[in-house]
Amino acid sequence: MASRFGVLLRQWRQRAGLSQEALAERAELGVRTIRGLETGERGDPRVGTLRLLADALELTGAERAELFAATGRAEPPAEERSADEAGPPPPDADPLLDALKALAHLMRARWQREEEHRQVHDPVPLPVRWRAAPAALQDDWANIGRVEVGGAGAGAGGTAPGVDLTGRLDQVVPVYRRIPSGRLVVLGRAGAGKTILTTRFVLDLLAARGPADPVPVIFGLGAWNPQRAGLRDWLAEQLVRDAPDLAAPGPGGATLAAALVDDHRVLPVLDGFDEVAGGLRRAALAALNATTLPVLLTSRAEEYRAAVDATDVLTAAAAVELVDLTADDLAGYLPRTTRRTGPAGNAWQPVLDEVRRDPDGALAAVLTTPLMVSLARRIYSDTPDHDPAELLDADRFGTPEAVERHLLAEFVPAVYREPDGGPVDLDRARRGLGYLADHLSRLGTHDLAWWQLGTSARRGARALVVGCAVFLAVALTDVLVEGPFLEVPPVLLPLLAAMIGVNAGVGFAVAHWHVVGVQPLEPVRFRLRLRGGPGPGWPRVRSRVRLGLLGGALVGCSYGVLHKLAQWSLLGLPVTPATTLFDAVLFTAVFGAAAALVLGLVTVMEAPLDVRSAGSPTGLLRANRTAVLVQVVLFVPLFAVLIAGVTWLVALAVAGLPGGRLFGVAVIWTPLTGLLLGLVGGLGGGIGYVLGLTAWGQWVVFARLWLPLTGRLPWAVPAFLDDAYRRGVLRRAGAVYQFRHARLQEHLARTHRLPT
Repeated sequence: MASRFGVLLRQWRQRAGLSQEALAERAELGVRTIRGLETGERGDPRVGTLRLLADALELTGAERAELFAATGRAEPPAEERSADEAGPPPPDADPLLDALKALAHLMRARWQREEEHRQVHDPVPLPVRWRAAPAALQDDWANIGRVEVGGAGAGAGGTAPGVDLTGRLDQVVPVYRRIPSGRLVVLGRAGAGKTILTTRFVLDLLAARGPADPVPVIFGLGAWNPQRAGLRDWLAEQLVRDAPDLAAPGPGGATLAAALVDDHRVLPVLDGFDEVAGGLRRAALAALNATTLPVLLTSRAEEYRAAVDATDVLTAAAAVELVDLTADDLAGYLPRTTRRTGPAGNAWQPVLDEVRRDPDGALAAVLTTPLMVSLARRIYSDTPDHDPAELLDADRFGTPEAVERHLLAEFVPAVYREPDGGPVDLDRARRGLGYLADHLSRLGTHDLAWWQLGTSARRGARALVVGCAVFLAVALTDVLVEGPFLEVPPVLLPLLAAMIGVNAGVGFAVAHWHVVGVQPLEPVRFRLRLRGGPGPGWPRVRSRVRLGLLGGALVGCSYGVLHKLAQWSLLGLPVTPATTLFDAVLFTAVFGAAAALVLGLVTVMEAPLDVRSAGSPTGLLRANRTAVLVQVVLFVPLFAVLIAGVTWLVALAVAGLPGGRLFGVAVIWTPLTGLLLGLVGGLGGGIGYVLGLTAWGQWVVFARLWLPLTGRLPWAVPAFLDDAYRRGVLRRAGAVYQFRHARLQEHLARTHRLPT
């Protein structure tokens, strides 16, 4: 039956014109899952997986039934589904339930896919275990247990009698539920398995949640600045980043994301307290203590201890610490990752013997964390030309630091090899990954967002690059548009175009410099809606109208001055200060009013993106490209018509003046002048807006042009990022990528900065 299922799945995927990768992204499953189901390597898929596939392939009722039948089962009726898969609630039900259901589905699909991609279960999960942390790192049990003043309960410190906080990976949810406050701190050194634990916590909690229970969501704390945003506001912003449809208005006028956070419908899994900037950890812990939200917080032990010493423990929180892997753990795991043999039997046997012989040695000290074990497995078990016995070389690997550096350095070469063992653009991969790691280190984050590429450079340098890009694009556009109509010597046309390009380049460079100084450019998390519905809110509309007014006035004023300068210097026409002032005032008013009106209309017609089209880095990139181009196609003509219309009225007014003269100077204003000005102004304004004031345009300028031109990244950046993700160097965390581990990012960044 698995064979029949695989044939059907492949046929329907090909009928839909989808690759395995495209189907995996649309169904929010792992590519390995799709490949394994089609080949028969993965049998007995879950009911939820079948539904995701059927929905992604848009199967008819008969086809859905056939797909389920191929696995030997029928699709359960609605009343037998789990709470998260049941139909929509009745009209009088909680308005947040739909959003909660969609969020739960998104989190389950996302982290199940990531767990599969990281080979957590291949062949079996590493044994991640923990024990209760020292009493100094957790609150009194009276607070943890919510014991009222004067009530019977545990004394200060320690844990309550009968409450055991020790456990292993498959027990994380039961241990968490023993904590009445719902607040747990998980401590461990770098690579100890905190990320594996949080992923399993989310998936296990989702599997057992009821319809109205909170949805666990993982938030990377390294992106939080508690001095700029309160915890609840920041959580809502991160939710909208990864699930743009939660930007829609919710009860009380707030966004759905804010309503879910405020109503305790989201259980924050705060990963990486140690990644908060050192000077902000005290403020971060104080902000956490100012809330009553249930949380699961992870951190390296030393950074958390320092923050506790400077302020206080996390209020009402129990704490556990991850323990090291043992020699028995390694013996039960590493030999199962490969069938290769050596003189001692399994290729890993000499390493295991050395770990047991010298438990205090460098090799034994390193192979105590899941991170280092997984790196060693990838380098030696998954590549045929590497022998783990080389780790026994005491001259090369006499210290734990030497072993760790070796494993981190060899990971990238190991994954960038074809099955025949040949290197695949290894130099390009090292250079690109090194730049990305250094870029993130300069920004002080672990979130690799496509819209932030290039932003680790100084603001002035970025504005200069944007200005040059706008200059070239607008000047070329002006030559193509005005060239066939202007009766000027051919040698003057490039000069006129250059002057207009300089005007646009300088104007939008200044606008870019100002805007990114106030608020970094973020992706458009909206689409245009042509029918009624909840809008983005008047504060956002007013902000965009103000930006259009100021930016348009700046470009218009400078254009008016350059317009007169070009008439005088290139065409030899008479110009006076009065006519120059007239043109400057006219174009300031025309461009400012037109830009304000267009941006206001764009904003009024925005609606949140569908999370299905924008829930991943590539999905959000495609959705933003579409949204920006739709804005340009719909509203640039409007901008052009407004400018052309006003200049046409000016031409009529000038024609009625005595002798067609203004301030004693003949004015050359004709309908053709207005038409050309409208076309050039509309197209130039659209180009400048896209390249200088949108996140997608910033991506085009830096990621697709500047960074490849300067050799920092390859030309096909999306393919490069996706390839790094497929090879396991990067992982996906909603709308952003992250390096597999912070240690790998630190190593690549440090190596990238070394002189060549």
